[in-house]
Amino acid sequence: MSTNLRTALIFGGFITLIGAAFYPIYFRPLMRLEEYPKWKPAVNLIKMYLLNPEGPVCFPCSIFTKKEQAINRAGVVQEDVQPPGLKVWSDPFGRK
Repeated sequence: MSTNLRTALIFGGFITLIGAAFYPIYFRPLMRLEEYPKWKPAVNLIKMYLLNPEGPVCFPCSIFTKKEQAINRAGVVQEDVQPPGLKVWSDPFGRK
């Protein structure tokens, strides 16, 4: 048996072993949500992230929409919040 084939079989066996270990822990609950009801909120978050019409964004940040941010930031004047001597916040990628 050549060295390359033996190395490939060792790595393939290792990856198979990891896959066999993760199947009952991770993949089976995802496929059988009726048996694992506590997984449903996590699956809904994953679906929300994957099906986001605006494209992929930071997963923890994707919970907050622009509408919610506008409501939360209403009444905040940037000049009052910004430390003295610094420019007012601006979009670094905006056109000049």
